[in-house]
Amino acid sequence: MKFEDKVLLNRTLFLQQNMKKKELEILLQKVPFPKRPIHTLEQYMTPANIAADIIFTAHQFGDIENKTVIDLGCGTGIFSVGAAITGAKKVTGVDVDKNVITIAKEYARENNLGIEFTVKDVKDVDIKCDTIFMNPPFGAQKSNQKADRKFVEKGFEISTIFYSLHLKKTIPFLEKMISSLGGSITYQKNYVFPIRWSFEFHDKEVVYYDVTLLRVETNI
Repeated sequence: MKFEDKVLLNRTLFLQQNMKKKELEILLQKVPFPKRPIHTLEQYMTPANIAADIIFTAHQFGDIENKTVIDLGCGTGIFSVGAAITGAKKVTGVDVDKNVITIAKEYARENNLGIEFTVKDVKDVDIKCDTIFMNPPFGAQKSNQKADRKFVEKGFEISTIFYSLHLKKTIPFLEKMISSLGGSITYQKNYVFPIRWSFEFHDKEVVYYDVTLLRVETNI
């Protein structure tokens, strides 16, 4: 069976509540990594096991099936692919890096996933949607400090619900920010996020970060 046929079959199985999270994880492991990651953008791909868990969580909340979904800062599209497989009505992936968008488009086309990908800075995104998935920069690079805030603010502008990953230590600040914007955090889950050696300035093979997933209702 061709891989693209397996994707379609697994989507059907998922919508019939027979697909296991591990099976989704295996499919997401096939999403390609960026070929030339840009360190200032902190292009660290979300691990397939974490992405699969987030997609399953969102599906259980009713935030994917027959919904319009945006993968904000999509990279090569792991959340886009997950949302497409699990029944989203329309999926759009957005990233400022044209190289990762090229990879994402090719992968989606090869596997008949029908995802729309576009090159755009997060501040310029004006498409309304039901649900956003995003793994914004953690702020490890000085140039990206507070970068996650513009993703959160954009979530309030264009979506009803968003799922976002952040360093665990920043959650108290984000809780205050989200409350001040009129939103509410309805679900949180902690993960250990591995960042593997990707750039010459990295001095360890892998570093583990404590991160927290937030499900936010924007009340717009």
